[in-house]
Amino acid sequence: MLFKKYDVIVVGAGHAGSEAAAAAANMGSKVLLVTMNLQTIAQMSCNPAMGGIAKGQIVREIDALGGYSGLVTDRTMIQFRMLNKSKGPAMWSPRAQSDRMLFSMEWRRMLEQTPNLDFWQDMVVGLIVKDNHIQGVKTSMGQVIEGQNVILTNGTFLNGKIHIGEKSFGGGRMGDRSSEGLTEQLIKLGFRADRMKTGTPVRVDGRTIDFSRLTEQKGDEVVTGFSYLEKVNLPKQRSCYIAYTSPRVHDMLKTGFQFSPMFNGRIEGVGPRYCPSIEDKVVRFSDKDSHQLFVEPEGWNTIEYYINGFSSSLPEDVQFKALREIEGFENAKIFRPGYAIEYDFFPPDQLQHSLETKLVKGLFFAGQINGTTGYEEAAGQGIIAGINAHSKTVGKEPLILKRSEAYIGVLIDDLITKGVDEPYRMFTSRAEYRILLRQDNADARLTERSFKIGLAKAERFNRFKQKQESISALIDFMDKTSVTPDQINGFLEKSGTSLLTQKIKLSSVLLRPQVELQQLIKSNRSLFDDVINKFNLKHDEIEAAEVLVKYKGYIDKEKELADKLMRLEHVKLKSDFDYHQLKSLSYEAREKLNLIKPETLGQASRISGVSPSDISVLAIYLGR
Repeated sequence: MLFKKYDVIVVGAGHAGSEAAAAAANMGSKVLLVTMNLQTIAQMSCNPAMGGIAKGQIVREIDALGGYSGLVTDRTMIQFRMLNKSKGPAMWSPRAQSDRMLFSMEWRRMLEQTPNLDFWQDMVVGLIVKDNHIQGVKTSMGQVIEGQNVILTNGTFLNGKIHIGEKSFGGGRMGDRSSEGLTEQLIKLGFRADRMKTGTPVRVDGRTIDFSRLTEQKGDEVVTGFSYLEKVNLPKQRSCYIAYTSPRVHDMLKTGFQFSPMFNGRIEGVGPRYCPSIEDKVVRFSDKDSHQLFVEPEGWNTIEYYINGFSSSLPEDVQFKALREIEGFENAKIFRPGYAIEYDFFPPDQLQHSLETKLVKGLFFAGQINGTTGYEEAAGQGIIAGINAHSKTVGKEPLILKRSEAYIGVLIDDLITKGVDEPYRMFTSRAEYRILLRQDNADARLTERSFKIGLAKAERFNRFKQKQESISALIDFMDKTSVTPDQINGFLEKSGTSLLTQKIKLSSVLLRPQVELQQLIKSNRSLFDDVINKFNLKHDEIEAAEVLVKYKGYIDKEKELADKLMRLEHVKLKSDFDYHQLKSLSYEAREKLNLIKPETLGQASRISGVSPSDISVLAIYLGR
């Protein structure tokens, strides 16, 4: 027999599938990762970058849980930037450009070194289901592989169709065939399916770009990276560049609108509103004369550049002519045109918070199959699906992250509770507990929980404890240590803040918005020497201590609010309850509650169309 029975079978080796396979295997499950092409594991199909606004927080959370995305990004990055540093720490978001080829190679290397994990290159064309329980998968080579749990992470491959102008052809991405058969079987099993669309821009030969006419965007001097486990070594970085479209570019693009699959109705799927194609931007923001473009290198040793913001499905000759109207691109040559891709997804209100489907036990969905977009969103779902598939195998409770615990918790709750009508992307504005969900404290929120369930290893947990001790020691030192006017007034004057007239605690000095802890230490090093040397304080620990001191009042208030609202999360609702029998509920509430079947009163309160008065009716019915 070619295959034994596996605890977990993961279908697809993109960002979701790779994290899912690693998590389940590292927790002890026997895992099989099935992918159509072992050469494209965790491939960056779109832009060669990880992180960004809110997405960077997700990568930090994956790392804190014991996932691989942060480590792979740190080992393959070519540039690092902390975005939004001019704003409060709730908005700070790490972002890195990666070497596209090294990223995929490092992911494969790490997966191959993961115990309990086997690989099989093939296409899964069917599921084996008996009495609404998953039994395994069937492949295009005729293999029948038994599995106790199956995780589908099919990305854009389910009946994928690529569009370039009036041309269209099947494919999961350029150069890879689409996956067929699964959607049709899932529909027969009772699942609802729909179509979505995403796109990617033209790739340009960097030798033909005049960079002197673009604005250079360098990386940060201080590179903190993503992983809490390893320190980043990045002695040099590659620059990105900023370019702009113009009315001439827009006029050239308009000549192809009549051939655009977006405008002539050939694309049925809904595209991402926040990341539209360049032709969509020209129409939607017709009052704008220009749009910003980011010119991003694809790696250390390649001439290929990704033109972020120039996504398009227009005919290739129109894309090429419009590109050459951009300043600095007059002589540009392209590697390949941009294209749009349509694919099947399954509305995520058909899932439980564990990412297990409601219809078939042991079947999990993660990534773009759930209507999301982005590597980070996919990877975040993947690690949760992997954890929970393993937990189901060993009879343990699933890991459910709350909205006050993680952006991953917000992501999954939004998907299941609200559904999607366009590809879902994470933003900081989606999280009501942003001050609690900072990029600097993902380990404080998640590492201990992950260690207890067996994913985060002892080395990671011990490093986390040491870091927390260092931060606490620094805060305690500042709370207890006073400074005199003659010790600190010189620094305060340079910082543009009022001078002292009497002794004051260091923590009180730090509360002033003009005062930065790194600069305060630099100007008064002798004051801090003992605590810094004793605990070998690092840059990220000093920064974390500063945030906790400066924003203590806001953090405490948000914790209090989260605790109050958490009471609703403890009120469980029955999955088989018929809400139509509660005539006191509004008609819309009855319809939505019966469709989504919320697990708790808290989840019910977040469903669109369920009003506070409906929640009161439910609470009274439950004797609350």
